[in-house]
Amino acid sequence: MEVLRRSSVFAAEVMEVFDRSPTDKELVSQAKALCRDYINSRLIRAGVSWSKPEHNALVPGGKLAEVSSILLRLGDELEYIRPNVYRNVARQLNISLHSETVVTDAFLAVATQIFTAGITWGKVVSLYAVAAGLAVDCVRHAQPAMVHTIVDCLGEFVRKTLVTWLKRRGGWADITKCVVSTDPGLRSHWLVAAICSFGHFLKAIFFVLLPER
Repeated sequence: MEVLRRSSVFAAEVMEVFDRSPTDKELVSQAKALCRDYINSRLIRAGVSWSKPEHNALVPGGKLAEVSSILLRLGDELEYIRPNVYRNVARQLNISLHSETVVTDAFLAVATQIFTAGITWGKVVSLYAVAAGLAVDCVRHAQPAMVHTIVDCLGEFVRKTLVTWLKRRGGWADITKCVVSTDPGLRSHWLVAAICSFGHFLKAIFFVLLPER
């Protein structure tokens, strides 16, 4: 069963437009393409069996592909520092993976808490790591179709919460500044910002587990 189907139509929608200010729709489409790439990488790393996508939304050597590469590199560092936070996410949230509503509500609760104190690239990377961890859980529990739900959910969260912030920075390419500088202070800055999001992540788990009143 194909987990991450990428249609040629979607690929066309994610045309890379880094020579001008991106639109809201373009930023959301790019966010979802990046999410698919991130999840794809984590599924492969986890050794989870799934079918390779028929179409690649990210053109090799293109700007969005470069952003994806950097996002994955930063994610590697983040997940190395706190591996337990981004593994077995469904178990930490104590949720069933058979309900789309449960999965989306839990993911949005975590996402909202991560950005409670503001937006940083470190927290954006953390959001993608959570999405990928949850996607791996879904595939392992025979719910591969739920991966599309997670990608769409992340896209909707970006539209409502992150688009304005992204536009002020000229789009997703701004993340490259996290690694191109030789200043160690810049690198440590994004890591500190990401680590600060761990507390919000754990707080979100607490809120998700609270019984309804």
